[in-house]
Amino acid sequence: MPDTAHDDLLAGFTAPQPHTMETVADAPRAPGVHVVLDGGVVIYVGRTRRGMRDRLRQHLNGNRDSSVLHDQVGQLLDTPGNAASAADIAGWLGRCEVRWQETDNPEGAKEALVVAFKPRFNRQVPKPRDAEGGE
Repeated sequence: MPDTAHDDLLAGFTAPQPHTMETVADAPRAPGVHVVLDGGVVIYVGRTRRGMRDRLRQHLNGNRDSSVLHDQVGQLLDTPGNAASAADIAGWLGRCEVRWQETDNPEGAKEALVVAFKPRFNRQVPKPRDAEGGE
């Protein structure tokens, strides 16, 4: 059963697209927030104050120090005595989908999405603010 409250949170985002280099080549060079989905489930929420295109590329072909998502997927794919390669990680992410939204407040948008979705590959989930205390 679809969760309409969660669907509403993604209403302003692009349609889901494969998380591949071809797809991210069309991402904007603007600040924004992005979500990575596996089987329709949000598994990562990211943000950038610069270009989303560059950030989405880092997830695919960066290194474990430059991208939390790249590192987390790498840890998932690592086997004893064999670290997953960047190509292995990009291949795994390529079967996932990505959506993005341009925003001038990527930090706030990311925090709200992480609280709502509790994605498995975000390192920490911020504590929700009470209704009177947040901006």
